[in-house]
Amino acid sequence: MSREDDLAMAYAAVRSRLTRVAYTILGSYTDAEDAVSDTWLRLAAADIRDPVRDVEAWAVVAVARTAVDVLRSTRMRRETYVGPWLPEPIVERLPSGVNPAEQVSHNDAVSYALLVVLESLTPAERIAFVLHDLFAMPFQEVAKLVGRSTEAVRKLASRARNHVRADASRLEVDAEQHRRTVVAFMAAAAGGDLDRLVSLLDQSVVATCDGGGIISAARHPVKGRDKVARYVFGLVEMLTPGQRLEFVFVNSILGNASYNNGILDSVTSFTTARGRVIRIDIIRAPDKLKHAANRM
Repeated sequence: MSREDDLAMAYAAVRSRLTRVAYTILGSYTDAEDAVSDTWLRLAAADIRDPVRDVEAWAVVAVARTAVDVLRSTRMRRETYVGPWLPEPIVERLPSGVNPAEQVSHNDAVSYALLVVLESLTPAERIAFVLHDLFAMPFQEVAKLVGRSTEAVRKLASRARNHVRADASRLEVDAEQHRRTVVAFMAAAAGGDLDRLVSLLDQSVVATCDGGGIISAARHPVKGRDKVARYVFGLVEMLTPGQRLEFVFVNSILGNASYNNGILDSVTSFTTARGRVIRIDIIRAPDKLKHAANRM
């Protein structure tokens, strides 16, 4: 077996971890895959000059550096984004024949709720937290990546950690309770049971829709259980005969997808706690559904 084959096998073995690193930094699976592909080309070129002994260690640093550069450039675009900006979801269909009432969770993708919280951090805080707290990169390495002192990076990670902890109740998901809540929510919405729907919503529930300025979507988040309940019923009433709803996995836990004449139209992620829905995130932006549509 050639050196290139050995390198390719070693890279393939760590590719999923590299994708998780990039995706968690960027909130975009498409951009994450591009970063991982770019890192492979850089690894192959670097290995010719000087053989890389620890492929995983080298690649994690390299893909993180690429993701950091991408985050800095895309952050400016997000500031002029039309309407709310939501992360790109990882969506998978339930196994054939599986009843959603019996399905709890699936893979180990980073939760959508965490990605939403990370969006509220500064780019520097997000990078420090993701690389150190989630992927165990030493502060010294993170400092080299972001061009700051080790102590400055420690402070960034600490601020980010405190912010994330403030939303801990939204991030620590009981998968079984989440499943029951989402199934009940969808049944109430489909059945027109307003009282039941309201009872399943937290007082401070927020519904956000990302249409990317292309697809019709609320320009501002809808807040409060009564307004959100009526907003949800409005969406249900707008369903056409050609539209179909389906339970799916959204970043590992139960969510929902809508198809219009067989084409993926939207993906909905639910954040739940203590048996109630506290966030509803609806992704309709076509660019953010491409990867999901290709996998489904």
